[in-house]
Amino acid sequence: MAALPGRATEAGTRRFRDRSIRDRDLPSSHFRTAPGGLTVTSLGLGTYIGPPDAATDLAVEQAATVCLTSGRVNVLDTAINYRHQRAERSLGRALSRLVEKGSIARDEVFLATKNGYLAPDGEVKLPPEKWVERELVRPGILDPKDLVDGSHAMSVAYLTDQFARSRANLGVETVDLLYLHNAPDAQLPVVGHDEFLLRLEAAFRLYERFREDGSLGWYGLATWDCLRTRPTDAGYLSLDDALRVAERAGGPDHGFRFLQFPFNLAMPEAATFRNQPGPGAATTLFEAAARSKMGCFTSVPLFQGQLARGGPKRPGLTAAQTALQFSRSAPGTLGPLVGQKRLEHLAENLEVASLPPWDEASFRALRA
Repeated sequence: MAALPGRATEAGTRRFRDRSIRDRDLPSSHFRTAPGGLTVTSLGLGTYIGPPDAATDLAVEQAATVCLTSGRVNVLDTAINYRHQRAERSLGRALSRLVEKGSIARDEVFLATKNGYLAPDGEVKLPPEKWVERELVRPGILDPKDLVDGSHAMSVAYLTDQFARSRANLGVETVDLLYLHNAPDAQLPVVGHDEFLLRLEAAFRLYERFREDGSLGWYGLATWDCLRTRPTDAGYLSLDDALRVAERAGGPDHGFRFLQFPFNLAMPEAATFRNQPGPGAATTLFEAAARSKMGCFTSVPLFQGQLARGGPKRPGLTAAQTALQFSRSAPGTLGPLVGQKRLEHLAENLEVASLPPWDEASFRALRA
């Protein structure tokens, strides 16, 4: 199958927004302006959880189809290692089918993936370690010395190979956003701050080349603890350091414009903990990102299901809807990425798009 041409554009994503407001009666506040002038929904589809089997493949395809055709979600998020490359392929099949039918246009959809972790192919009948040896080590793509904790690498040869596989899995010529996946979290405590920044610069220079050849729109860091932890921790990264690296790699018009990090009622640090350098005083991560005009997507809004099962409820909302409203209402966010495959969960979660996000007072009241 030929790769889909094109990428998310200002005109295409605005078209998605305008159609959703007109035909679905969605509030305009459900849509946010991302770096590059792109219009994105304040809910995105995540694809992390699930076994690498055909039933989950189909469930992810169906979830992506419902999200896009409902007019409520135009942000699709995945990673090459999610479900051993099968999550990317599930999204690729859904997107290709919808574009072929004319249900959606490629330029209306914001497609993000990640690389860095080892990602053996879940559709190849070969043990993971043998697949890595055959596909990566023997051809010289991966030097085992570049592996951290036996699972993460960010060498140029390795990231180049992984991005090519991601584009093939997704069936697209251009990926809108490529995250370096948990690189500070995995590498900083092992290789140290200075060596990590050298590795980060090499990766960012590679991503700038992808932008130059038209295969990539933007790039970012998908993280776990590193941007939210104490500055004294070995795994801490300041956003300012990452931005300085990006400027060295790509100049003032560099493509490092997006972050991803956990944020929910149980993990509110991005909005509460002043751990990032600021002009005159330390700031929160959301504040630092806003000052640098970075786009922030957040992960685990349901705290891996715990908030859906036992979290607080606001009147008229389920616990899951309350948690999603909290995450999408944080000042400075583009929106949370929520994994959802069962149709009843899809219906429940997507109903949140019909509501305006909370104002800052309501957000802070629940946070408190």
